[in-house]
Amino acid sequence: MIRRVVKMHFRLSEVENFSALFHAKAKDIRAMPGCIHLELWQDVSNPEIFFTYSLWEEIDFLESYRASPLFKDVWSQTKLLFKEKPVAWSVNQLEVHA
Repeated sequence: MIRRVVKMHFRLSEVENFSALFHAKAKDIRAMPGCIHLELWQDVSNPEIFFTYSLWEEIDFLESYRASPLFKDVWSQTKLLFKEKPVAWSVNQLEVHA
């Protein structure tokens, strides 16, 4: 399983636009083949910073999503709202503590 974390820093004036876009597209992203889970997080001390956290069955499903028309549509709208360049990580979970 692949975990994907994307940090995005938006212009304050665009936070509401990003939030609306995410909520409009989240159901479609969650319906993509191999997508197990998708969350949106917001930094507690800086409301301009958001993170998406998603789980994918395997890297091929994530890459298929990233090549899809849905991703291209969402990303083309999202990138216009940034204050800073986004940063993304694809990681494997190595250990779990209960």
